[in-house]
Amino acid sequence: MKVQKKFLHHHPFDPFLPVGITHIIVGTLPPPRFSTGKLKPGDVNFSYGSIDGQLWPILERIYDLTLSYETTPAAVIQRKQFLMRHKIGICDIVSHCYRNKIDASDVGMQQVVLRDFFHYLAQVPSAQTLLFTGGGSKNGPEYFFRQYLGTQKKELQQLDSGVPRLHSFQFQGRMLTTYSLTAPSGAANRAIGRMAAYKKQKKENPNYTTIDFRVAQYAQVFPKPY
Repeated sequence: MKVQKKFLHHHPFDPFLPVGITHIIVGTLPPPRFSTGKLKPGDVNFSYGSIDGQLWPILERIYDLTLSYETTPAAVIQRKQFLMRHKIGICDIVSHCYRNKIDASDVGMQQVVLRDFFHYLAQVPSAQTLLFTGGGSKNGPEYFFRQYLGTQKKELQQLDSGVPRLHSFQFQGRMLTTYSLTAPSGAANRAIGRMAAYKKQKKENPNYTTIDFRVAQYAQVFPKPY
């Protein structure tokens, strides 16, 4: 019987950590097509560049941006300039994993290898806040970050259990905070629909959407627009 070979899903992007950043976005892995180079029309070949993702549309609304959604160097430069202007970096926690099925699901990740996050964090002593693009569910960025902290004999200390959840940890004599945001993916919409805060807003305004919910949440913790 032929054994199906597992797909090696490696992270295609190096961390983006400009000098002077205060916030770092932390996810897991972009969809596998960013590793294979078979992008969809409208994908931007950069972190969170999937045309199906919602992080950049959310940030557009918070910061009143007009971004291009196309597979061009100009679209990448646009995003990098925005991040540098607002002192935001990106350093996903996963280096690579294996998959039986070639998809972007978190639960499908196997034999996960994490990045040495502290190696990168040491390069940006100005960083104060980590923004997890997902909650504490299995194979999410907070879940893996907790695993990584365990290897460093550290742990997250909970400061607030609301939405988004707030934690802190110590590194090189400084205290950093972390926020666990509702994931900017369509898969998280069902979870949002069950949240009391979303139900309350939806009842008051039937036109209220899951994107509106994320925009309000993300605006609380991303750097304030100028």
